[in-house]
Amino acid sequence: MLGAIAGDIIGSIYEQRPIKTKDFPLFDPHCRFTDDTVLTVAVAEAICSGRPFRQALLEFGRRHPGAGFGGSFIRWLQSDDPRPYNSWGNGSAMRVSPVGFAFDSEAEVLEQAGRSAEVSHNHPEGIKGARAAALSIFLARTGRSKEQIRERIEELFGYDLQRSLEDIRPGYFFDVSCQGTVPEAIIAFLEADSYEDAVRNAVSLGGDSDTLACITGGIAEAFYGGLPEAIEQEALSRLTPDLFRVVQDFRRTYPCV
Repeated sequence: MLGAIAGDIIGSIYEQRPIKTKDFPLFDPHCRFTDDTVLTVAVAEAICSGRPFRQALLEFGRRHPGAGFGGSFIRWLQSDDPRPYNSWGNGSAMRVSPVGFAFDSEAEVLEQAGRSAEVSHNHPEGIKGARAAALSIFLARTGRSKEQIRERIEELFGYDLQRSLEDIRPGYFFDVSCQGTVPEAIIAFLEADSYEDAVRNAVSLGGDSDTLACITGGIAEAFYGGLPEAIEQEALSRLTPDLFRVVQDFRRTYPCV
């Protein structure tokens, strides 16, 4: 799941000023973790501790209120009794990567991904996006080829993964929906030849850059068996101690390879 966090950090500065090129500094001095990382860590902590997803998401979200949460999720965090709000936003997919690394069957991954999403993002598209992202990671880490991943995700979720980045990029803009983010993030992975290339692909689409790179980065980490050492250390260095501790605990319990 560190691949998702690194993607979030790398893409963070391009969320408000999207770019359409792969030629950019990988870690700008202003890159930082966002809500994508905070909630990814919350899902990881829930898995490690056995706590409900809702409880962990509330705890970590309230601990890092300035991470960049959307308005609806802020209201959810601030509520005395947070309830699902029928969201189809890509927040369910950007936080789900630990599920793909932790569970050992397709059925378990789909079930737990749905549970992690439905506490807030209980719209069918919100649940679908989380499941597709988590299953892509599971398939990648269990030795499926890119073509097998493409075929299985298309079969289960109906996403069009036959498009190319070259076709998508010119007309693609900021999109916070699962249905407008998850397929594009998977395609960014499918066209890559390395972890770094996958993240550069995702950012270059010019959309919700941190979330695209977060989703793509988790899948690429699983497929390529980890991150380059320099990227790993740079990402870890930008985490607060509480986030760092959970990341390291999760990685020891659920190693990528």
